[in-house]
Amino acid sequence: MRDLPRQLTVDELAELFEGRTVLVELLAEREDPLGSAEKVLGELTEQEQRQALNAHPAIGARTLSKRSATEQGGGGHPAVLTELAYLNQVYEEKFGFRFVVFVDGRPKSEILEILQQRLERGRDEELQTGLRELVAIARDRWLKG
Repeated sequence: MRDLPRQLTVDELAELFEGRTVLVELLAEREDPLGSAEKVLGELTEQEQRQALNAHPAIGARTLSKRSATEQGGGGHPAVLTELAYLNQVYEEKFGFRFVVFVDGRPKSEILEILQQRLERGRDEELQTGLRELVAIARDRWLKG
């Protein structure tokens, strides 16, 4: 386990956040980028916040970064994978951004339940939840190295 860094490059942050976004570029300018991520997210426009969420791969997607594939794990019952794919699409159509959740080794069936619950929420609450999850993922990735 590593301590949170005092400085990270754009490339290092892009790996943690799954892409080079306005969020990543602003964090690269900060001391303690992962410690100040929530504050920076609050300074972004909603479009920039959605860009940060949409950089993440969908849960259960077939093409994932190596890191996301490891975090999401393999397999999963075909019916669960089909339902995840369908509800991911419903989620994106409803909210206008990607469903992001800190998987943390949980099975896809549990993630499916979380997705179903989060579909019942309002858009503003869900945007804030997705952003918090995004930061939790990046911090966990850094700490695990």
